[in-house]
Parts: sequence; C-alpha cells; structure tokens
Amino acid sequence: MKKYSLLLLAVVSFLIMACDKPAEMASAAKYPVAKKVDTVDTYFGIKVSDPYRWMENDTAQETADWVKAENDVTFGFLKNIPYRDRVKKRLEALNNYEKIGSPFKKGEYIYFYKNEGLQNHSILYRKKGDNGTPEVFLDPNAFSKDGTTRLAGLSFSKDGSRVAYQISRGGADWTEAIVIDAADKKQLEDTLKDIKFSGISWRGNDGYYFSTYDKPKGSQLSAKTQVHKLFYHKVGNSRSQDKLVFGGDKTPRRYVGGGVSEDERFLIISAANSTTGNELYIMDLMDPKEKLVPIVSNFDNSHGIITNDGSRLIIQTNLNAPNNRVVEVDVKNPSPENWKDIIPETENVLNASEGGGSLFANYTIDVKTAVKQFDMHGKFIRDISLPGIGSAGGFGANHDDKELYYSFTSFTYPTTIFKYDIASGKSTLYYQPKVDFNPNDYETKQVFYTSKDGTKIPMFIVYKKGLELNGKNPTWLYAYGGFNISLNAGFSPSRILWLENGGVYAQPNLRGGGEYGEKWHLAGTKMNKQNVFDDFIAAGEYLITEKYTSSAYLAISGGSNGGLLVGATMTQRPDLAKVALPAVGVMDMLRYHKFTAGAGWAYDYGTADDSKEMFEYLKKYSPVHALKDSVSYPATMITTADHDDRVVPAHSFKFAATLQEKNAGPNPVLIRIDTKSGHGSSNLTKAIESTADQYAFTWYSMGIVPPIAKDDM
Repeated sequence: MKKYSLLLLAVVSFLIMACDKPAEMASAAKYPVAKKVDTVDTYFGIKVSDPYRWMENDTAQETADWVKAENDVTFGFLKNIPYRDRVKKRLEALNNYEKIGSPFKKGEYIYFYKNEGLQNHSILYRKKGDNGTPEVFLDPNAFSKDGTTRLAGLSFSKDGSRVAYQISRGGADWTEAIVIDAADKKQLEDTLKDIKFSGISWRGNDGYYFSTYDKPKGSQLSAKTQVHKLFYHKVGNSRSQDKLVFGGDKTPRRYVGGGVSEDERFLIISAANSTTGNELYIMDLMDPKEKLVPIVSNFDNSHGIITNDGSRLIIQTNLNAPNNRVVEVDVKNPSPENWKDIIPETENVLNASEGGGSLFANYTIDVKTAVKQFDMHGKFIRDISLPGIGSAGGFGANHDDKELYYSFTSFTYPTTIFKYDIASGKSTLYYQPKVDFNPNDYETKQVFYTSKDGTKIPMFIVYKKGLELNGKNPTWLYAYGGFNISLNAGFSPSRILWLENGGVYAQPNLRGGGEYGEKWHLAGTKMNKQNVFDDFIAAGEYLITEKYTSSAYLAISGGSNGGLLVGATMTQRPDLAKVALPAVGVMDMLRYHKFTAGAGWAYDYGTADDSKEMFEYLKKYSPVHALKDSVSYPATMITTADHDDRVVPAHSFKFAATLQEKNAGPNPVLIRIDTKSGHGSSNLTKAIESTADQYAFTWYSMGIVPPIAKDDM
C-alpha cells in the first residue's frame, strides 16, 4: 500500500511538473537571430515595412542557415517531450493495416492499389480477370531510396497497351512523365521533365496531351508561373517537337487542362485565370482541320463536360445555378443559350458523374452524401442506399461497364469499397479494412452554431462515448473555409489517437467552402473573407460555452488556406486557444500573388494592387502584418516544407520570425520545416512523424500527459 502511494505521488508530481515544463523550455530556448533589412513597399501612398523579405530567396545560404537553426531549436524542444516516441509508435500501429483501392479495368487486366500497412506508398498491382494472380505493376517505393519520390499521376491508353505515369520528387508540384509498354513494362522513350499542374490524356496509342509552364528563371520552387500551355506529345519525339495546342502568348491563361473523350472523338479544353470560373472549348479530332470551337468564352462561371453521347454533350455547370445543374447540348451549336436541363438545380449542391450508361448525382445535404441514379437523359432511376450517414464517392466507370466501385467513409467508419451493379442497383461489400479501434466506442454529432452576423454554421463534433462536459477536454478544432472546397466527414487512422486519449475533434464547415454552393463560397471571399475567421472563432466559442473544452485546452489547426485561417484567428483572438498549428499557410497577403501560381488565388482573396480598399482589408488580417508587440500568443508550431512550390515556405518563415520577435508571453513559438516534402508530406513515414510532433506538442503545451503515455509510467 505504501509502495502504491509513493508511485501515485510520483505520477501526480510528474503531471504537475509537466504543466510547467513548456514555459520553462520555451524561455530556455534561444530562437535564431533573424536579421532585419530595410525593405519598404508603398501601396496607395502607404508605406509597409517588410524586414524579412530576404527569406523569400529560397536558394540563398543565409536562408538555409536560418532554416537549419530553427529546426535545431524545434527538434531540440520536441525531443524533450517524454512521450513523443510513444505517440509516434501508436500512430504507426493505427496506420498499420492493409489498404486496397477501388479496382479499374484496362485492356485485359484489372488494376488496383494496395498498401500492406506502413509502406510509404501504395503499390499498383494487376491481375487477369477477377480470379487471376496479382502481380506488381508499378512500385513507387522503388522510385527513390529515401521514399520521397511519389507517384503523382497515371494514365492508360484506351486499349490499355501503354501507360504514362508522373513522378514528383520531394513533394514538389513539378513532375516528370515516363511512358512504358503495359505488357512488358519497358520504358518507351526518355523521361519528359518539367511538367506542372497537369493530367495526361492519351490520343490513341501514339501520343498524349499534357500541360505545363515554361521553366521559370531563378528558383523553380518559388518563381512565378503565369502562362500555362497545353501540348500534344508524340511518343518517341523530342520535347522540342511537341505541338502547342492552347495557351502561350496568343491565349495566355494561368490554368489549362485538356482531356480526350472516352470515345476518342473530342478533345475538351478547360482554361482559367483563377481557381473559380473557366472557359470551355472542344475540338473534333475526326475533323482533319481540328478546329477549336468555344463552348463558353468567359470566366464568369464553372463548367465541365461529364461525357458525350455521340454529338450530344452532357455538361455540369453553375451558370444560373449556384448549386450546379446538368445540361445537354449538341456539339454543332454548343453555346449556353442552347443548353437544356436534364438534371435541374436543387437546394442541395450537386456533383455528377457517368458510369455504365447512367448519370450519378452526388448531392451534399448539410455536409452529408446522398446519391441518385439517372439515365443519360435525366430520367430518375433510383436512390442509392448507402451504409450510413457519411461521405460517398467514386461513382464513375466506362460507358460500357456493367458495374462500378464506390467508397464510403465517416469519422469512425474506415474507408470501405462497395461494388455496385449498375442495372439492378445492388451494392455488395468489396473491401473493408481492419483498423485497431472499436467504432462503437465513439460518437459523432452535428450541431449548427451561430456566427457573428447570425449565420448558422454546421459543425461535426467527434468524441469518445461518456465524455464529461467539464471544459477540460483537449479539443482539436480544424477547418478550411475557402476556394469552394468542402470538408466532408472522413476517416483518419491518425485521428483515432487523439480521440482514444480523451480528445474531442471538431470540424466546422465555414463560409468560403463549397458545402452550400457558390453563394456559400462567395460569402467568404475578398471583402467577405472576415466572415470565415468569424465563423471559426464562433466555433471555438461554441465549444467553450457548451463545456466541451476551454481556452486552456483548445488547439486550432488548418493547412494552406486553412493555415491562413489559423494565422488570422490567433492574431485577432490570441486568447481563444492554447495552441495554434498553422500548416503551409498563406501568411503574407500583400505578396502571395508574386510566387508560383499564387496570382490565381485572387478570385478568393483579391490583391493588394486592386484598390486602396482591398489593400487595407488584406493588410488588416494578413497574419504577418497583424502581429502586434507585447501580446501573448498561443503556443505555436508552424509547419512547412522545403519543396512546397504551391504556398512557398517564405510565408511561414516570415510569420515565424515576426511571431518570435513580437510574442510577449511564455508560450513556445516553433517552426518545423520538413525536408524533401512539399504542400503535404511526401510519404507516410513523414506524415506520421509530423502528426506525432503536432499531437505531442499540443498535449505538452496544454500540460497534459495523455493516457497512452501514462500506460508506460
């Protein structure tokens, strides 16, 4: 009894000491000295200092030295968290299960992706027929010794005899294309390099279409890429012989994509200058003149051709339909005035696809999936019965297929694949993974809370059953809120670690996203962007008011545009959360459009060059510029990577240096800069390491020893 009491006293003492350690470690940490330069920009007569401009030069030695010094501090801090390794091991165990992707047919083979558990990349297998013996077709784990080169795209010719696949080195958006013969897997030509933001679409077996930019002068990872070009490449020819199809000086566009229709009759081209709104063109490949015909010649709305039925085009559009509709038109007169609805707009957001001669309408109803099947003329066939409330996708197949495969997932339902008989509507289980957790131990609820202006915002809250609403539960608040992107319910094995250790996971669907169509999106753009931050802040306040948590146990998290969200929130409300985790964030809103393809984000953000009003609005919430002296900010771990050529790491560098300079409180301010990764981890090992560090840092900063660590004491 006495021995037990002494042990208990030791545990209690450790827990108490753990609460003080983060502040002690933070005060002991010596942040690298970041030099300040006298750089000033003038906007509409207003001068703005940019003392860390030199960090934008990612090839400079002084930038590399600062990065190394910051990483030394960060990893020195992290290695002193006593349960960091235990967290990583549990994450590995949760991720260590067999994962199989939906199969697809090409030629005489059935292909599918499979991961044994902790392989850095899934392997592409193939087999002849349903009962054939699987063989490895393409193993991305063999692309590089350190596992940081990944498969970035794959395209088969229609008959399956040839395949072009793209690889990305170190997580960069720049890729290389390799063409092989599918029968013997022999490479057919030299590797095609310097491709960016491109799919590959075959025309017969001889060649394919791809898109890219001219290789920029200076740093390939940060220099501005402005004019996208669509080329046709004939297998065996040199790059200099590639034919420019669209883009370039005559038709300069930031984003251009081209794809050949399934029947190989048409080339369909989408062209845009921003992430919202696009032109649409079509070319009849059976016409010797190969004339490019415009379908939509402005950027006012978003459109895409789902499929064609001979000369009849089937198009999804949000023209006069913010929630999307499906229309038909004859290719001879394809302009919008001739469009005819076949699946009209409803109050729910629609995303349509085609498979086996049917149209599948995937509706989002309060951020939950419902799917309806129609014939090719829009006649309703049936509602598809799903396994439960969650997110379903993958309702696509070739026109002549008799079956397709779709996936279903939710926060506590691992992504499961079902085979669907298109004629009968019968779903059968194809593959269900076995994950080391009991879904019945957890509960998911959806609430609608009120934002600052009275708008109702939906939010999912996930937690272990029996949770006590005492305000002391560590809570992970994650959101995005931008670019018409929807955050749906989905399974993450790594998130289970947070939940099984008593944590709450909350995911609000902020304005700026696509959950309620284009109107919802526009309500969070340009001069309405503050709505997004208000929605996020209101989510945190709801969780605190309802006693799920309190400010001392709240962590706010987001990546990319979500990193901006976290940066803006912590600068506007530094008292809201104990921990802030901005990942690969857009932190300098006055200069974001100066790098890579950042200018294309102006539809959502506006730019500082647009007007004095827009400049002042951006500067007010821009995280780098909104930081103030003598303010105590949350414990912060910024994450970025050296090969992020989408949101260049200079955003995070400048934010970290400024925050370290201005933070007046005891909370640590760290920046974790991954190597050979891009806008996201380049392999599973790195993803697990990053998540482990974020969880460990969060618990430690809250003064919490998670149960998983107590088990080892």
